[in-house]
Amino acid sequence: MAEHETTTLEDFEILHETPPADDYFRLRVVSGLTPKSREAIARGLPNTLFGVVVRLKGDGRVVGMGRLIGDGGLFVQVVDVAVEPAYQGRGIGKGIMQTLMDWVKKELFTGAYVSLIADGEAYKLYEKYGFEMTAPRSVGMALCIK
Repeated sequence: MAEHETTTLEDFEILHETPPADDYFRLRVVSGLTPKSREAIARGLPNTLFGVVVRLKGDGRVVGMGRLIGDGGLFVQVVDVAVEPAYQGRGIGKGIMQTLMDWVKKELFTGAYVSLIADGEAYKLYEKYGFEMTAPRSVGMALCIK
């Protein structure tokens, strides 16, 4: 869309808030993340440790998000980093990660373990913020409830 092509980073605001449920649902779908049920979203989002939304200035549309979940002291996980495809490549993902990492550095104790699962080439973004592959010393594992 033409309006997206002329958008610059100054056209967005990064806010410290948990993504609204409808925007969370939409952004996961359009960005290619695994869709989640509305029931799971309703239970999970209130347990966000720290959240970030990126809104388009003017109309307030949410075009990006990211969250930290965990116990807030020992273990934290970066999740739900997503940017609407029409707005990708404009530094929004970097803005989300920088905001999340600023919180991590300010709020977490020495020795806290911050982890994430990187889909596809997203690991290249996360490496810029100090994340490293854990293999072969340790390997991430997951169980998806069906």
